[in-house]
Amino acid sequence: MDQKILETEKLSKLFIKFTIPSIIGMIFIGVQGIIDGLFVGNVIGGNALAAVNLVQPYMQIIMAYALVISVGAQSVIGINLGKGENEKAQNIFRTSLILLTLISILVMVIGIFFSDEIARFLGANEVLLEGASTYIKTISYFVIFVSLMFLFEMIVRTIGKPNISLVSMILAVLLNVILDYLLINKLNLGIKGAALATGISYASAFFINIMPFLSKKTVVNLYKGKFDKSCLFPMVYNGSSEGISSLSNALSMFLFNTALMKMAGENGIAAFSIINYIAQVGYMVLFGIADGVRPIISYNYGADNEDRVNKTLRTSIIANLVIGGIIFIVMEIFSEPLINVFLKDGKSVLEMATAGARIYGIAFLFNGINILISSYFTAIDDPKSSIIVAVSRGILFITVGIFILPYIFGINGIWGSIVFAEVMTIIICFKLFKKNEPVEVTNL
Repeated sequence: MDQKILETEKLSKLFIKFTIPSIIGMIFIGVQGIIDGLFVGNVIGGNALAAVNLVQPYMQIIMAYALVISVGAQSVIGINLGKGENEKAQNIFRTSLILLTLISILVMVIGIFFSDEIARFLGANEVLLEGASTYIKTISYFVIFVSLMFLFEMIVRTIGKPNISLVSMILAVLLNVILDYLLINKLNLGIKGAALATGISYASAFFINIMPFLSKKTVVNLYKGKFDKSCLFPMVYNGSSEGISSLSNALSMFLFNTALMKMAGENGIAAFSIINYIAQVGYMVLFGIADGVRPIISYNYGADNEDRVNKTLRTSIIANLVIGGIIFIVMEIFSEPLINVFLKDGKSVLEMATAGARIYGIAFLFNGINILISSYFTAIDDPKSSIIVAVSRGILFITVGIFILPYIFGINGIWGSIVFAEVMTIIICFKLFKKNEPVEVTNL
């Protein structure tokens, strides 16, 4: 079976085989929003860009519950496949599919009928309300496809077919570019066109990733298994740290948008939007490595191959440190020309975003390890430690930083709160390693 390569293939080859498609796939997920930002910012203008950024917490909530179930299912399925318990793995897959579908239907209905209320709650003023509400309502029609895409994309890698995930992401991004050009630039559909382009591209990725599961020969598929309520808590609990990461992104964006609206108005939110687009590419590379090695770690953890688990973790830490350093250098040196790509005018936004990006970039010296360690704990079925890391970097220290640092450093304190959160979290990570001793820390 394809999943057996996780236990038998040479680790260096396996690392490349799984992380490269995952990195590219995650980048393409991040690029979806960037493509919208490029078209919206250059064709419609700064206020439209701010409106799209305001609704990102709503998108993060969709990703949050999707990742809780998808990552939890991926890790538990991987461990059970490693143990040879294929029937249990199939039941977990069926349970996750049913649960995710039901939640997605509920969220879709809420988004369609309460888009104005959601937009106002997220901080939209009269200038931004119409655009934000339109984006929320339009993207809500695609919630089921977006959510289930994550599930099938995660599990398709666990069954040893990472290239399917890669192909789906590449095609989705190409489609998004084409649709953004047609719907925004040619048909003048504005923000609604941006949401349609994103929704349709996610739907295309869903249909590609579902293909292997239509075969009864696949170790987990759409035809076997049953809903097993006994696996609900372990699955959701194990994936909860990934959901917390997405929820924390929603919270931090809400806090950032609120603080920036008070301090700098729409220009502040537009500046944050651009910084977020640039940083998102860096985050997706780091998440791609963590995401790519998770099925390797979970499968070998289930098969009691401790040495393969430790070697995979060491390699991943080194890779994330190197990549984080490169991203830091890029944001320090090339922030102004990168930011200029998103704007057709607006000197004040450019200056604000350039200064903010250089401060924000420092966080990449630390966050690669934090992202990886959280994912590692999820892979070895230690959700408690993973949750501690996710809450620390995404909720606790971000909140503390954003409420304190702006009073000391002004607007630079808002950007600096990200750095503060990552530095404090890396201390937590090392303490968790020493306490739990999941690997030989001295050999890392």
